[in-house]
Amino acid sequence: MSPEDYNFITSFLLDTTGLSLGENKEYLLEARLVPLAQSHGMNGIEDLVLALQSSIDPSLKKDVMEAMTTNESSFFRDRRPFDELKNNILPSLIAERQTTQRLRIWCSACSHGQEPYSIVMLIREHFPELANWNIQIVATDLCTKALDRAQGGIYSQFEVQRGLPVQLLMKHFDQCEQGWQIKSELGSGIQWKHLNLLEDFQHLGMFDIVFCRNVLIYFKPDTKKHILDRISRQMSSSGVLLLGAAETVLGISDNYSKMSECQSAIYQLAKTSPLSAGVN
Repeated sequence: MSPEDYNFITSFLLDTTGLSLGENKEYLLEARLVPLAQSHGMNGIEDLVLALQSSIDPSLKKDVMEAMTTNESSFFRDRRPFDELKNNILPSLIAERQTTQRLRIWCSACSHGQEPYSIVMLIREHFPELANWNIQIVATDLCTKALDRAQGGIYSQFEVQRGLPVQLLMKHFDQCEQGWQIKSELGSGIQWKHLNLLEDFQHLGMFDIVFCRNVLIYFKPDTKKHILDRISRQMSSSGVLLLGAAETVLGISDNYSKMSECQSAIYQLAKTSPLSAGVN
């Protein structure tokens, strides 16, 4: 791969997805994009770059973006955030929302669906009092192929063994030819939507809980700030943001403060922020 082709693709990915590869990632681009180029009848990266530059195939741009998306996930990934959700976040919100009996949750990079399904299972198992509440879960991702898989709810034996307790597997899944399929009633309350976090997402509405885990680590600081600030404008006044274990808002956005009861990377709107005076 020539330096010119490398620079073009990394700039293309930065502009379209926010993904910042930096230097010396030629091996990664070749591993993911050479098979893609061949599937489009091209010889390799050079042909792919020429096609992107000419915009002859409108689907190619989307295919390149999706090929470079990391769709790594597992059920109850990094267990602690789900413990915090069960022990602190949901009990606090439930006490506050007894009148409206409504909660909205956003999984902003849902990948193959393990995260939103884990949330539904946690609510079903530990909060039976929410059975008659209006619980809305919006699951979004940049990759349409990942969304299709998520909505289908079929997982291999290996995937269900990663973080999913066997009792929940037997209760909420049916065995199928490809492995295990989540029961339809578990996914009925999830709205699956294609979304690029670089683009406007005001149409999604307001949320009480936002999962944005292991996404921002791939972005440059100014892009992280832009996304975090826009998310804060769509959180209710007592809303909660959950980031990945290695992520933080410190030094990036002043719109949040650490949720004192929680040990993980969990934040609320800062009390000094004008956003914290918003309506629920």
